[in-house]
Amino acid sequence: MTDGARPATPQGFPPREAATHCPYCALQCGMLLREDADGVTVLPRQFPTNRGGLCQKGWTAAELLDHPERLTTPLLRDPASGELRPASWDAALERIVTGIRAVQAESGRDAVAVFGGGGLTNEKAYALGKFARVGLRTRHIDYNGRFCMSSAAAAGLRAFGIDRGLPFPLADLGRADTLLLVGANPAETMPPLVRWLTEQRRNGGRLIVVDPRATATARQADLHLQPLPGTDLAVANALLHIALTEGWTDRAYVAERTTGFAAVRRSVAAWWPARAEQLSGVPVADLEATARALGTAGRAIILTARGAEQHAKGVDTVTAYVNLALALGLPGRPGSGYGCLTGQGNGQGGREHGQKADQLPGYRRIDDPAAREHVAGVWGVPADELPGPGVPAYQVLDSLGTPGGPRALLVLGSNPVVSAPRAAHVERRLRGLDLLVVADLLLSETAALADVVLPTAQWAEEDGTMTNLEGRVLRRRALRPPPPGVRTDLAILADLAARLAVAEPAAVPTDAPGPAGTAAARFPTDPAAVFAELRRASAGGPADYAGISWSRIDAADGVFWPCPTEDGPDTPRLFTDRFATPDGRARFHPVDHRPAAEPVCDEYPLHFTTGRVLAQYQSGTQTRRVDALRRAAPDAFVELHPDLAARLGIGDGEPVRVTSRRGELRAPARLSPTIRPDTVFAPFHWPGPARANSVTNDAVDPISGMPEFKICAVRVEKA
Repeated sequence: MTDGARPATPQGFPPREAATHCPYCALQCGMLLREDADGVTVLPRQFPTNRGGLCQKGWTAAELLDHPERLTTPLLRDPASGELRPASWDAALERIVTGIRAVQAESGRDAVAVFGGGGLTNEKAYALGKFARVGLRTRHIDYNGRFCMSSAAAAGLRAFGIDRGLPFPLADLGRADTLLLVGANPAETMPPLVRWLTEQRRNGGRLIVVDPRATATARQADLHLQPLPGTDLAVANALLHIALTEGWTDRAYVAERTTGFAAVRRSVAAWWPARAEQLSGVPVADLEATARALGTAGRAIILTARGAEQHAKGVDTVTAYVNLALALGLPGRPGSGYGCLTGQGNGQGGREHGQKADQLPGYRRIDDPAAREHVAGVWGVPADELPGPGVPAYQVLDSLGTPGGPRALLVLGSNPVVSAPRAAHVERRLRGLDLLVVADLLLSETAALADVVLPTAQWAEEDGTMTNLEGRVLRRRALRPPPPGVRTDLAILADLAARLAVAEPAAVPTDAPGPAGTAAARFPTDPAAVFAELRRASAGGPADYAGISWSRIDAADGVFWPCPTEDGPDTPRLFTDRFATPDGRARFHPVDHRPAAEPVCDEYPLHFTTGRVLAQYQSGTQTRRVDALRRAAPDAFVELHPDLAARLGIGDGEPVRVTSRRGELRAPARLSPTIRPDTVFAPFHWPGPARANSVTNDAVDPISGMPEFKICAVRVEKA
């Protein structure tokens, strides 16, 4: 929807209502929005993931719709004053197109990069990937989901042949006899999920949590394993070692449904429990109790999340837990399995349809000739004109403005100034660009650096679909149109594509954005039309949406992919008969523990780790502007064990400085016995001096490109 006056809701007239979903995490809790003369209210709605419940973020989500800091006009940076000033849409879009053309004329197509977000709808993620490859013809596109689930995705692909966070419905958690959560804290990151944990324990199940901190989730567990950060892989190998020793593996399942087990058996033979205890600090008795609970359970589920995945060995760490699940015969067995708790609202769908550097819609590989032919046919371009694979998100950000790197960047739905590792370095890279364009609903820290800022519609102002952590495709319904002066991302991309397709000046090479007169038709602004095209583009791919229509979603509580035909079934549970590999068998992969990329030393003697708090979300651009959430969590903090604080002479609430080889953060100390004495924790929602990612390590996993957010070496002192 483009510019236009928002129709009023006069006093006495029936209120508008929309059954939709929360704009935050990947649970995508159902909610009802109601607008009357007094404003927009969030009401509960029965939906399978949340059953009427919402967290504080969900209940307050509508407060941002009419927030006084909402962007409602484009902003252009004044070259004389250096300030951002209001501008017309025509002036803003022309500035973008002129900048893109100049950069590409001088440095080639790949001199422009695109950075997307895991909160974009499926339609917008699809359109963004298409815009990069057809409108800009650049290979450089990736998104902030690379910082979220990429390690689990890569591990799932190499083991199962497919990546879907949960290959079973969320309700299965409540029926598990044993549930192992590794690096997950849903009590603070997705609170409505805790209902399933409560139900699981009420049914007699056993909950085991692996986390370096005694989080709100860990405190509810029957058993809490508290390893040194970065040693989860050693713990997993030890658990499999014990299961093998005690005879708890499912030999028939391994023989009939997997390959590669012999190599894994040999590799974990060296991971006797005492060795793992020495490395991780987890007592042998706790390792044995965990292995026994999993190995003797009728139904067992293993879940990993960011704590295990955000490491330079994240893929191998997740693979170790997948190996454990396969050896126990869990994946595909009713009520059992392995899964990953996706974080961002559309972290699953966002990577399925083209935002990721190496993928085309339907989770197809961009270097697969057949995939290129299929998608190019849908897009109406020759397959050989599609660019090849790009590079992962951090590599894109790190190369900005360098010789041979991108000189212009378009950002939709992300705030890397706060969320990227080694954030001060990334900020410097962004400041050095020839052109930085940010589309957002608020002036984020990244938008504040931009040359052009474009105001975009919010979640309650546009239709679309999201794919939650179960692989359930949902309908997001608009309550009302955007305010005057605000456009949707689809409208912005369509307008830019049309302007880029105008006859090119002689100075622009023929391989610059192409072919004239066709881009407008290729980029519809109606999300229903975009979804219809997405269905065709995904048909036959691993994430096949061909049989999913908006009407089918409306008639049910969402539709699970893959769903190839409209009259055929969807797939709530994967792997019941076969895995998505050529021979239908899952793949074991031997993996071994290796140290963190940056060990502690005399100068930096402590381990630093990051995470989230209940009342804030991601980079905090939205939640830090909601009064109730700001009151609940007003400021950043540095969590220290009292013994560590005593050694350093630091009192509760005193300002401290945390310093790494990359930078520092300053925030008040919060003393807590729930953290290890050798480890320091800080939440990553705040910018400025309290920015946790000024400290974090930019070492990346060689397979997934995931940065090592969860561990680096630091020193702590009074500020």
